[in-house]
Amino acid sequence: MRAARIARTAIAVAVAGLSCASQAAPTAQDKLLAELKRLAERVEKLEKRNTELEAKLAAGTAAPAPGLAQRVQALEQANQELAASLESDRISEREPEIAIRLKAIEERTNSMGAPTHLAKTLEGISVEGSVVAVAQQINGRARDNGERESQLSWRGDLGITLPAGDIGAGKGEFFTQLRMGQGDSFTRLNPTFTGAFNSLAFQPQNNPPDNTYAIVAQAWYQLTTPLGDAANSPHSLQFTVGKMDPFVFFDQNAIADNEAEKFLNNVFVHNPMLDSGGAVGADSYGFTPGMRLAYRNEMDKPDWWQVSLAAFGAGEGAKFGRSFNQPFVIGQLEYGRKNYGFNGTYRLYAWRNGQYEGFDGSRDSTTGWGASIDQRVHEDVSLFARYGQSTSGKTAFDRAVTVGGELTGDAWGRGADSVGLAWGWLRASKDFRREAADLQDGDGNFLFGYTPSGAEQVAELYYRWHLNDQLSLTPDLQYVRRAAANRDAKNMTAFGVRALYAF
Repeated sequence: MRAARIARTAIAVAVAGLSCASQAAPTAQDKLLAELKRLAERVEKLEKRNTELEAKLAAGTAAPAPGLAQRVQALEQANQELAASLESDRISEREPEIAIRLKAIEERTNSMGAPTHLAKTLEGISVEGSVVAVAQQINGRARDNGERESQLSWRGDLGITLPAGDIGAGKGEFFTQLRMGQGDSFTRLNPTFTGAFNSLAFQPQNNPPDNTYAIVAQAWYQLTTPLGDAANSPHSLQFTVGKMDPFVFFDQNAIADNEAEKFLNNVFVHNPMLDSGGAVGADSYGFTPGMRLAYRNEMDKPDWWQVSLAAFGAGEGAKFGRSFNQPFVIGQLEYGRKNYGFNGTYRLYAWRNGQYEGFDGSRDSTTGWGASIDQRVHEDVSLFARYGQSTSGKTAFDRAVTVGGELTGDAWGRGADSVGLAWGWLRASKDFRREAADLQDGDGNFLFGYTPSGAEQVAELYYRWHLNDQLSLTPDLQYVRRAAANRDAKNMTAFGVRALYAF
């Protein structure tokens, strides 16, 4: 009797646990539930029969049948074996059949519940990463000695987003990014406003080329709080603080914002006034500590608008080298809407950097404003445009226009492929045109040695060939005319191939 009660209790516990697990995956659990219920019925009948026999023997109403004593003794022995078997987690072929089958079902139930527990533990955690390699060669006209130069570099990024708990109705998250790489961009080039032909290159000047370099690129906390009573309110506030890439939150662009997948030249990755021109004031890797506050309104979905303001460390402050004074401050107004069924985003922003380093090495403030637009105009065609203008400070160029677009490969049966084309125009500032010819370094050598005029013009063409969902190859061609606004400068061309693995 004791063994029967133990078996029935064990089966009941297993049924309850399996029923809870089956709520997440009912199809996978049906057969196990049916088997457990059948075993429970067998145990219940056995217990009922034993009870009846004991009652009759106690009342003396049943005459002992031939062999009844032997049957009762055998039954009691079987119950003792079942009880002993259920007290152990081990499975042996000499155990009663019902015990073996019950233990097997319990083991299967536990193994099926483990992934559910693991999934709960990992809920809210996301990981993304990429490894990119770039091989490039620039023509000899880009260098004083007339020799071609080739470069090979790679860069890896790993981003992890973790849930960081709730504060009231607000949802918190923590993001960290690790970046590593090896190989530099071209060196000893003639003067140019372009900044970098390979924005992926990640190697400091002091690091030997045979060493891989790695840093914690970003580490910030973000709290998103809905405004109003409803958790899904169309109004929300977002607060971000930590070490970050300012371009994650400002001057975004769907077509020209990712050097790992789209344009490689620095003037097309971000607004040239901020990035190539240096107004953003971040460290040499493009990161800086800061804080940001944003308000988002989605009352008219799918249309939306957002306003944000941020202050980031500049100069030594971007390197955690001194207190957070004279920061880089930027504010942005952005609006997203559907035009004839196609998404478009329009951003207008203004900035001030209190520690800007001018083209002559001086330290002073600079101010400016810009705009970034991306608009899909067809199922296969998306366009972008950026404008930047400096309103104060000794910038080498004070106007910048970049335009371009991307065409998907649907027309030739390669829908995942795309072709990108962009053109940029960087106008030399009045101060640069007036002073550049006379600027010298500490050894008395002329830094430029010519009188600038007009604007530098940059073009880039790429074809991104998707091999599968994770791997792509991108041949890339770049062209620079009148580098650094020098009318006598020879045209530069750089050709390369980029390989990307992303997950």
